[in-house]
Amino acid sequence: MKKILMLMGLIGILFTSCEKDEENFTDTTSENNEENTTDISEELEIEDFVYRGLNEIYLYKAEVPELADSYFSSNSDKFEYLDNFSSPEELFETLIYDLDRFSFITDDYETLEEQFQGISGSTGIKYGIGQISGTSNIFGYIQYVLPGTSAEEAGLKRGNIFTEVNGQKLTTANFQNLINSNTITINVGEVQDGTIILSDRTVTLTDDPYTANPVYISKVLNIENRKIGYLMYNSFIGDFDDELNAAFAQLKAEGIDDLVLDLRYNGGGSVVSAIDLASMITGQFEGEVFMKEMWNEEYQAYFEENDPERIVNRFDSTIRTGEATNSLNLNKLYVLTTAATASASELVINGLDPYIDVVQIGTNTTGKFQASVTLYDSPDFSKEGRDEDHTYAMQPLVFKSINSAGRTDYIDGLDPDISYTEDLGNMGVLGDPEEPLLQAAIHNILGRAPLKQSQAAYKYNRLGESGMNEPGYQKMFIEDLPPILDPNS
Repeated sequence: MKKILMLMGLIGILFTSCEKDEENFTDTTSENNEENTTDISEELEIEDFVYRGLNEIYLYKAEVPELADSYFSSNSDKFEYLDNFSSPEELFETLIYDLDRFSFITDDYETLEEQFQGISGSTGIKYGIGQISGTSNIFGYIQYVLPGTSAEEAGLKRGNIFTEVNGQKLTTANFQNLINSNTITINVGEVQDGTIILSDRTVTLTDDPYTANPVYISKVLNIENRKIGYLMYNSFIGDFDDELNAAFAQLKAEGIDDLVLDLRYNGGGSVVSAIDLASMITGQFEGEVFMKEMWNEEYQAYFEENDPERIVNRFDSTIRTGEATNSLNLNKLYVLTTAATASASELVINGLDPYIDVVQIGTNTTGKFQASVTLYDSPDFSKEGRDEDHTYAMQPLVFKSINSAGRTDYIDGLDPDISYTEDLGNMGVLGDPEEPLLQAAIHNILGRAPLKQSQAAYKYNRLGESGMNEPGYQKMFIEDLPPILDPNS
């Protein structure tokens, strides 16, 4: 964007009159400053939107000196500051608190909206990225395959390994670019006896539009006269709350004794869906506090004085469609987690913990306890009335979640009660009683000896996973903007 800074009126304009009339001189200067400020704001409209939004509603506003209401003495000072940045993205990153890992900006809000609805391009594989311990060797491993995709048609399965994309060996320098290609060709291998064994086979995967149902598996296992429900839920997407409720209706109809909730690859999503899920698991706590919100100082004071119920989220009896919640009234829950378990997934665990026995099995979660909201470039930051000249939007953190016992700030994640790390040499079949993480839960349910981690488990460092570079990765968001305290900010 070309940026022209006009902070001083032209000398010739200031002195158009030969009379030295102080009042006329002052009026002329003021008039020109207003014109110049308008010119500047038109050149920096996106930067101005970024600043206004963060100055208004950002959770960590108080931690960023430049966002203080008194930081600039005039609009001209503000626009002079904004003009120092080469792009809206650079400005955004400068104004984000150092410890904030999750706020983001996008130049394509339509793609962001689609992702929040579960719509995205998909090669059909959800994968992790690892680095062989003590080496620079990078590899991908398939966590699961989406039904009806090119990956399923090619016969790829959970546990398959790849070390090349489009004929190039994965390295620390190139893997993020390579895995983001629209169409990828991967080599296919697996881990055997602690070693990656590659075949001569390659598979080409196309990045086709895909809407993923987050209710990936829902089934009942009959083991030793106990009915154990198993639900693998991969994202909190509001458009699929009715499918989630239907899954709970079936679990309820079959009279399950226990529930294993698999959130190992669930990076989060809608806060409303998280509340609905927690209410489906329980049901006996309707109206009780599930989670409280803590906003920035100005918003928190406003809510506490004018609308205290606005920042309290309670267990409910209906989902967002108005349909009655199918609740199981459980007093104990088993949750499977990994480092990919984030935000709304962690919210469910933390929100339920004061009320029922939550047995967490797996590894530490991500450690995201804050929620965000989408801001558009409009006077009140809503989508209605947004500036049609660009497609920028922001997703800043706006509040942190606190459970009814006051627990928050779990920046290092939630610790498991039973530690077990997925073994690339023995990934198992999701939903099968012999799949190690599910098996560990079953052992606990039935009072068996704890499942022991294999000493031959493949050792690697986790670098990331599919979708890690997409807007909204590991998201927890609210759909509705609060009232803007200062629409003219």
